[in-house]
Amino acid sequence: MREFLVEITTTIPEGTPQEEVDRRRAAEAVHAKELAASGRLARLWRPVGELRSVGIWLADDEDDLRRTVLGTLPLSSWMTFVITPLESHPNDPGRADGAS
Repeated sequence: MREFLVEITTTIPEGTPQEEVDRRRAAEAVHAKELAASGRLARLWRPVGELRSVGIWLADDEDDLRRTVLGTLPLSSWMTFVITPLESHPNDPGRADGAS
């Protein structure tokens, strides 16, 4: 599988009842754990002071990422995604082969 850097911005539509927001956020937390357990979500951060997330996600290709992974998020209809495919850098200290 390929790694992708994904920036996610969630915008709750004006007038959405708080109960709906709470329900979707709770479902989102459960589904994120499932995606992590299945190896699709590797890491997730929230930049300090910002209402967006940045994460490392895994998928076969961008279409798979959009359809099978990000599209299954309970908040996906309120989200915008900036997706950047990643590849290993020769100087990455985390490379499995130990090359530098």
